[in-house]
Amino acid sequence: MRPTSDDQDGPLRLAAQDSEFSRRRFLQLSAIGASAGLVSGPVFGEDSGQLPADTSAWTAANIPDQRGRRVLVTGGNGYPQEDRSGLGYHVALGLARAGADVTIASRNRELGEEAVRRIGAAVPGAAIHFETLDLANLASVRQFADSMSAPGQSLDLLVNNAGVMGRLSREASIDGFERVFATNTLGHFTLTALLLPMLQKGRDPRIVWVGSSRMSAAIPFDDLQQEQKYDYAAAYDNTKLANLTLALDIERRSKSAGWGVASLAAHPGVARTSLIPNGPGLNSREGERFRTMGEMFQPAERGALSLLYAATSPQAVGGGYYGPKEGVKGPPAEAPVPPAAQDRQAATTLWTTLELLGKVSFG
Repeated sequence: MRPTSDDQDGPLRLAAQDSEFSRRRFLQLSAIGASAGLVSGPVFGEDSGQLPADTSAWTAANIPDQRGRRVLVTGGNGYPQEDRSGLGYHVALGLARAGADVTIASRNRELGEEAVRRIGAAVPGAAIHFETLDLANLASVRQFADSMSAPGQSLDLLVNNAGVMGRLSREASIDGFERVFATNTLGHFTLTALLLPMLQKGRDPRIVWVGSSRMSAAIPFDDLQQEQKYDYAAAYDNTKLANLTLALDIERRSKSAGWGVASLAAHPGVARTSLIPNGPGLNSREGERFRTMGEMFQPAERGALSLLYAATSPQAVGGGYYGPKEGVKGPPAEAPVPPAAQDRQAATTLWTTLELLGKVSFG
């Protein structure tokens, strides 16, 4: 099996297939999707705050001092190769530069250790570590959580970043779940449940979930793992909606139960990463867009800014969703939340399903 990198976003699904669309036309189509109800205007958790009026100057240099904070970034092994890199790598790099004690966790030790080496070279004295974690293997998730949870240990920030897009044919995880669902959603939900006690001991603890500029119109509970009809892009889109739904639901539950942990989400817009090359491949329909619409992709380093903003900014609040200001590119800003992600009945159904499949519970 080819190594996966961390969660990286592909282009918005377009109604037309013309690869010669200009950037303006691309944004017009995004707006059409919004007016059709695929996405809505900004909607956040009940007590959400507001971003500054102008965040156009916000960069990784604006990250507050992170010294003394213990951080876990899933994925993180997508160090720059050719013309692309991974979001999690740049998140880990930005946090390490700000002084955080960062652990990146992924299933490919060779790539992970090389990412650690590169971050260490870029940030002399950085506290950067690698641990093995296969999110598509629930036994690996439990083993990893046990190794992290030494008595008295706390965790200040969990970035649920790792993710994959499916290949052309449906694949099952070692536990029998559809691989994209197992990696992107079930694995992260299970990990978060197991690490919640550590987060509750943390200082200003946060969980950041990675959403997408593209996602399904609703969670397909009648075929959650695409056993009846498989489509690699739909499988990915379903997990992105599920993750945003979880981010908002955990924030509500945290407030209600007094967990004291903020839950946020962010998306990178349209970033040039290895998600498509490592997933369906460059000869797929998504791969064609990746190859022919390159001017619409921003570097992964810039796509990671929204994640870093959600992870560190005092103005990023629990229940908030952040992404590039222009939707596909630009500095961090409030991102529109699809109505489906605010559906509390769907959130409850998803929660119950994931607790059952992962054999975990929160609190």
